[in-house]
Formats: sequence, structure tokens, C-alpha cells
Amino acid sequence: MYNGPEHYLDKDAAAGRVMAHARLLLKLSRRFEAVAPTGLRHSAHVANYKLGTIIIHADNGAVAAKIRQLSQRLSNELSKGGTECSGIEVKVQPRQIPSQTISSTQKPLSANAFCTLQTTAESLPEGPLRNALDNLLKRAAKREESPDAQ
Repeated sequence: MYNGPEHYLDKDAAAGRVMAHARLLLKLSRRFEAVAPTGLRHSAHVANYKLGTIIIHADNGAVAAKIRQLSQRLSNELSKGGTECSGIEVKVQPRQIPSQTISSTQKPLSANAFCTLQTTAESLPEGPLRNALDNLLKRAAKREESPDAQ
């Protein structure tokens, strides 16, 4: 009879403790989602459990502050699920979204803006500002020439 990978992990004492802790965290996470106010359920999650204290990670400071205000009520509700909860520790820990990238979108310069910047660059003395404007104008001109710039 095959019981899955958990069967093998439960046989080893150290792995068994890790599995038991993981099950406890899963149980606490589900309980937190059930008792937390609707607006907080998706903005915070149970991160750990240590010596009766549940550690919750909040996505931002506002959510963390609200959870701290509700910590006694949440502690009581979480304890009703069968796990001793003497307190809640809240940490701000924004979630990392792997598919989210921060990239700027390059917008083309209008003909008027291009001419104005070109005139400005030509009137400037040699230096870092003029060089920066020249580079900007060169990149803008290359984007205009490329076939996929539309």
C-alpha cells in the first residue's frame, strides 16, 4: 500500500517534526482565513508558529496595523481551532510576485517635443546635460526608424 511521500517523511524523527509543523501551519492558515475580516484575508497570511505565538506577515503597514488592533480577537478565534494562541506577532512582508516586473514603457517623442529638445541641446554648452539630451534624441530617432516602433 502506497501512502505517498509523507509516509517516508513521517518515519524520520526530524522530518516528522517538520511535517507536523507544516500541517500545523496549514491548519492555522485555514483557520486565519476563516476568522479574519474579509478585507484582510488576502492581504496577510500565517507565516510561522512559535511557543504559542502566531507570526503573521502583512502585505503593507495598514494591514499590519489593523491586524494588531484585532490581535486579541484573532488570538481567541484561532485558539478555538484547537491550537494554543497566546499572542500574535505581525510583520510587514510584501509578497513577491514572480511574474510582475517593473519596466518602463518607452513612449515616442512627438515631432514638436523632438524639435524643442534638439534646439535646446544645440544651445547648451558641452557637458553632461547636453550629452544626455543628445543620447535621448539619438534613441528617439532610432525608435522612429525601427519597423516595430508602432
